[in-house]
Amino acid sequence: MEPMHLIVGLGNPGAEYAKTRHNAGFLLVEKLAEQWRAGWGNEHKFVARVAKAERNGRKVLLAEPQTFMNLSGEAVGALVKFYQVPLEKILVIVDDADLPLGEIRLRPGGGSGGHHGLESVTQHLGLKAYARLRIGIGRKNEVRQISGHVLGKFSADESALLEKVLKRAANQMECWVDAGLQKAMNQFNGVVDSTNEEK
Repeated sequence: MEPMHLIVGLGNPGAEYAKTRHNAGFLLVEKLAEQWRAGWGNEHKFVARVAKAERNGRKVLLAEPQTFMNLSGEAVGALVKFYQVPLEKILVIVDDADLPLGEIRLRPGGGSGGHHGLESVTQHLGLKAYARLRIGIGRKNEVRQISGHVLGKFSADESALLEKVLKRAANQMECWVDAGLQKAMNQFNGVVDSTNEEK
């Protein structure tokens, strides 16, 4: 039997954090679950919400750790171990304040870039060579202290652009499951252009 794909969106649980910039990962896996008609359930042993889907005959597990961002790795590590997910079928989605809103970047590995969620995942997996999709959320005035910005909600203008970003990113995730990392990177990485989002 073919191993399961695992797509984990990082964020903070709770109504007060819903639809904040820091929860871009949650927003994308929720969009995927909607597209794939997958229902969510709470899995207490993983401290995560999970949704099981199928994409062209391939099994995909969508997950939202419920541990708060800086402990995300606890849930990811537990899911990977339980479902025996191979490294090349793990993908983690995060917000990135160093990328402008409107840009997405899928990579096969790398550092955390100061993102506490990725730091935790790397710690629990014991390696950096897992795919991660960064969704740009920008930063205000190039300030390093950005907690207020990342925990803030998207403005009306930002939300309109975000919808296009999530659509593009969801297509990229489908391409990753169907055709692998390289094609998904080549075809979808970059700045979202509203004129080509209908492809």
